Amino acid sequence: MNITRRAFVRLSGLSIAGICLSSSKIMRDNSQYVEKDIGIYVSSNIKDIDSTFKRISDLGFRSCELYTSSYGIEMASPLQEAMKKYGIEVLTLFTLGPGKTNWDFYAGQENIGLVSREFRRARIDALIQLSELAKLCNIKMIETHVGYIPENPNDSNYKETVVALKEVVTHCAGNDQVFLYHAGQETPTTLLRTIEDVGLENQGIGMDTANLIMYDRGHPVHALNIYGKYIKLVNCKDGLYPTDSRNLGKEVQIGEGQVNFPIFINKLKNIGYKGPVIIEREASRDKQWENDITQSRQFLQVLFKSKGCNDWN
Repeated sequence: MNITRRAFVRLSGLSIAGICLSSSKIMRDNSQYVEKDIGIYVSSNIKDIDSTFKRISDLGFRSCELYTSSYGIEMASPLQEAMKKYGIEVLTLFTLGPGKTNWDFYAGQENIGLVSREFRRARIDALIQLSELAKLCNIKMIETHVGYIPENPNDSNYKETVVALKEVVTHCAGNDQVFLYHAGQETPTTLLRTIEDVGLENQGIGMDTANLIMYDRGHPVHALNIYGKYIKLVNCKDGLYPTDSRNLGKEVQIGEGQVNFPIFINKLKNIGYKGPVIIEREASRDKQWENDITQSRQFLQVLFKSKGCNDWN
């Protein structure tokens, strides 16, 4: 069974949620969701950090996952000021670092993340700088896409990637930080093997619910069995499986894709996850983006409150 957001709303009077799904009802009941504050994924640099935080504050968010290409220490002061001014907690800092990145099944195999031999050293240095920025701002996690980690552990590039990761993760440990793998370009078992081979305690997974689908690497419901204790942050995003051999699947509004959030969230609760939940929407940051994330937050709040579905092992 794959329940879309629209179908879920149509079923609002039934036992899936057990409560009214009208916007007014959800807004009146916001106080009930304090235990599961839902944050937002945003992208911002040194020039627009104040306006970005004002916007998400106006939308009612109090926490975020922040992607930035301004990972030098000069970002520290404006970021600290914006966090204090708008009361926004930055849960994790995310960067890709320098170099070209292609989000596809071809060039992306070679140039995404630390898997890229061409850009690896520069990206290690960028992540170390990001760790120092996070330390100055008292942010306890940093995050990146590692890339298409080779499934074959005997592949020389797999071994090189593990060495690179050890350098970054060790630096994060010295700053009392957790290093997050923004998952999805690799299979869940490959990611688990990588974490085990890096062998350090301060590793975690930033679970993007759509990436496994869009990269055709599995399904997030099944991945929970493998990721387990390593999940430190959940990016709620929806998507569709690829329909051709060249292009990734499409990202869509939460509840309109193939994640199946009622079942995913119920299983997430069943494995005992208590960490942060983030809404990620890749659409342009226009009025429609605001509408999408507002509706997504309401949808997810209802699911976290409900007993939900439990028919997918």
